[in-house]
Amino acid sequence: MKKKLFVILTCLCATTAVLAQDPNFYIFLCFGQSNMEGAARPEPQDMEGVSPRFLLMPAVDDPARNRKTGEWCQALPPLCRPNTGLTPADYFGRTLTENLPENIRVGVIHVAIGGIHIEGFMPDEIEKYVKNAPGWMVGMLQAYGNNPYERLVALAKKAQKDGVIKGVIMHQGESNTGDMEWANKVQNVYDHLLGDLQLKPEEVPLLAGEVVQANGEGQCIAMNKQINNLPKTLHTAQVVSSTGCSNGPDKLHFDAAGYRELGRRYGEKMLELMGYQIRSPFHVPEEAVTAETTIPGNEFPKVDKDRRVYFRLVAPLANSVQVDICGKKYDMRRDQQGVWCATTDPLVVGFHYYFINIGGVNVIDPATETFFGCNREAGGIEIPEGPEGDYYRPQQGIAHGQVRSFYYYANATQEWRHAMVYTPAEYEKSKKRYPVLYLQHGMGEDETGWSKQGHMQHIMDNLIASGEAVPMIVVMESGDVKVPFRGGDNRQGFSEYGASFYKVMTTDLITTIDSKFRTLTDRDHRAMAGLSWGGHQTFDLVLNNMDKFAWMGTFSGAIFGLDVKTAYNGIFTKPDEFNKKIHYLFLSCGSEENFGTEALAKSLREAGIKTDLYVSPSTHHEWLTWRRGFRQFVPHLFKK
Repeated sequence: MKKKLFVILTCLCATTAVLAQDPNFYIFLCFGQSNMEGAARPEPQDMEGVSPRFLLMPAVDDPARNRKTGEWCQALPPLCRPNTGLTPADYFGRTLTENLPENIRVGVIHVAIGGIHIEGFMPDEIEKYVKNAPGWMVGMLQAYGNNPYERLVALAKKAQKDGVIKGVIMHQGESNTGDMEWANKVQNVYDHLLGDLQLKPEEVPLLAGEVVQANGEGQCIAMNKQINNLPKTLHTAQVVSSTGCSNGPDKLHFDAAGYRELGRRYGEKMLELMGYQIRSPFHVPEEAVTAETTIPGNEFPKVDKDRRVYFRLVAPLANSVQVDICGKKYDMRRDQQGVWCATTDPLVVGFHYYFINIGGVNVIDPATETFFGCNREAGGIEIPEGPEGDYYRPQQGIAHGQVRSFYYYANATQEWRHAMVYTPAEYEKSKKRYPVLYLQHGMGEDETGWSKQGHMQHIMDNLIASGEAVPMIVVMESGDVKVPFRGGDNRQGFSEYGASFYKVMTTDLITTIDSKFRTLTDRDHRAMAGLSWGGHQTFDLVLNNMDKFAWMGTFSGAIFGLDVKTAYNGIFTKPDEFNKKIHYLFLSCGSEENFGTEALAKSLREAGIKTDLYVSPSTHHEWLTWRRGFRQFVPHLFKK
């Protein structure tokens, strides 16, 4: 009876243990030396977007992060020890959680020591190795109780109560470069792991990553031959290529981008071995279309229905490539032929500048049209709106005006200057004279901005065709703000940045336009407006030259700290005079940009100044905000 009871209790305990183990919790053992330990500092993107399904069982305590040895926690870097860096295991885990079913969790146990030989993980060699270890390694060995192998196994046994060990990932070899017995020693470590943890080799593959290549100049690149021959000795081993993975200046360790790419490759190889379909980074949905800003003859960049952008670049000799767009940098991934690819998060509609960063240098994507912005020529992409964006698109069945490239000589600066001039469709067939709007771009852009990025000519054509706006000439000049802002007094009315344009405008540009085009030359038929710093210039020029302008507007105007009691010789303290002289004052901004425009409008209204305000919904300091503002502004001009 006692024996029967003992058998029943034993079965119940075994059943309880099996039930406690989650077959959908995949556990991986990670070990190696400095590149597995992590020699690159994690960047902001590495701390974001980590799935709660990706877990770490710490191998050492980390009080600062409230981590305890042997207790599962979210796998945020550093995975190894306090003060270590990004590792291949970080993006190995990310890649698995991105591709595995939602019901599967991924756990890693991570033991690595910079500079350690493979002997430091061989059970029969560890004691001897520790006694002869260099002084700089002593503290790292002590962190694992002077037996990194035993720490790995002890935690693995504990983890087996929670899940199933599915594989081993190793990055080691630099310290054993030239050691012809290295493969046999790796086999020794692997066999001990299988025996101590009662694992079957066909169910637990070992992945070994190549060392830094650095375009053939890697310090330990000779070791890659031995790593690639490892499967000849250890038949369940698979080699992960480091081709194209970028490295740090020491040509020994990967940089952050290199760890990300190598980690993804570890993950993709493991997924392949486990029989899971991988969401390829090179896959582009069939419905994605070539962006309208792409140079004809190129297929990429493409935009899908969710507003994700797909970039491709052929750069077989590059080590690291990123796409820098909308304030975020995306690592591009390299295939074996040297084609780099990246997919962005969903982007907001509208126009966006972007750069390709190759080895730390921003360059223009050779597949995109160029636009002057950010104080230089830049790539750009349009994320299309729906039909609501038709107001800035050319339309069939209406007459279209022209945008002319116009050169003139300015005595104020003793130089030839360039402007863009829009004339309405009827201008060529008419002999009448037209009012003029002087329209300025923002800091770091040029006179082509409003016609290339802003599509102002299409907005004008559509408004004139619908009868909402009167036909007018629009003049766009560089405004001397193409160069970066370098400080100085820039109070309203006392500006230094771009102030050289003020005399050009009042003594050269206006008179030249009036002499070369059929214009109405009185102040009642002259307006000025500008976006961002162009709005600042508009306030300075109009309010210091009210004999020349009667209409004014700003779009996200850079008008900060304006004192309505003292600015511009106190003109805002005389609302009756101001409202008589300025027929229309318009201010606009994006709802998300916090540029102070709404507060400025409020203060002007409280001072008795007639002010019209438009706030573009859900937009920032960007061209979509300014297109919308321009569309709201123009119908009010030259009407009484």
